Amino acid sequence: MSMVINHNLMAQNASRNLSTAYGNLSTSVRRLSSGLRVGTAADDAAGMAIRELMRANIASMHQGVRNANDAISLLQTADGALSVIDEKLIRMKELAEQAATGTYTSDQRLLIDSEYQAMASEITRIANSTDFNGIQLLNGNLSSSTHDGSGVVSRGKMKIHFGTANDSAEDYYYIQIGTATASALGVGNQADATFGGFAISTQSAAQQALVAIDKAIVSKDNIRAALGVLQNRLENTITNLQIQAENLQAAESRISDVDVSNEMTEFVRQQILTQSAVAMLSQANSLPRMAMQLLGG
Repeated sequence: MSMVINHNLMAQNASRNLSTAYGNLSTSVRRLSSGLRVGTAADDAAGMAIRELMRANIASMHQGVRNANDAISLLQTADGALSVIDEKLIRMKELAEQAATGTYTSDQRLLIDSEYQAMASEITRIANSTDFNGIQLLNGNLSSSTHDGSGVVSRGKMKIHFGTANDSAEDYYYIQIGTATASALGVGNQADATFGGFAISTQSAAQQALVAIDKAIVSKDNIRAALGVLQNRLENTITNLQIQAENLQAAESRISDVDVSNEMTEFVRQQILTQSAVAMLSQANSLPRMAMQLLGG
């Protein structure tokens, strides 16, 4: 290479290498400080696109777990209210048994019947007042076999959504809760008069009420059994969602996160190259003085 004074090609070459090494060092510092291998689209465009979809699904799964937990809380609220209704039905069966015997007068049976009707009214009150987040649970609002979510207020059975899309086979299912008012169970004076559980004011009516109350208990138990099945299903759904989210997080980490040991090795390499380039640039900048020495003779 000829010695010239118009250009310092060695310094330009050293400057270019310094710029490259310093840029790589800056990238390495950013990765080590952020913990991300893919910090910008330039790092890995395809990887970033895949990562963002994974992050969206992971966030959706975590919300799905919360949705399923809320549904479990709803079911537990309904089951707790039904357990109280169960106590009322047991007391009504006890009163019917008492009124069914012949050792009581008609006036005494009327007194027994007044408590019987009070128990039936309490069952209806519990069914109408049991709610979760303002949603009535036992008054029949969720007993429909259909669902309509097109309006501001959803109607019919409740849809519990926990998946990342909208596939009925994978992403949601329905909660349907039967009506638990006294009239729906067939007991008390709000029920159909032809039902045996209408009243226990006579010995014959009390005897018929015993059978009607058994049917009411079975109906109530069917509702509770359905709630228990749904709760177990939701708990399994939560476990599955947590496993999916965990595995998807691991996959996202392999794409997005930096391998600290490898990146630290690269950082040291770029640091050495940067220091070398700085030293050589300093030497290259001093080379034109050699030409000046020749000119000065």
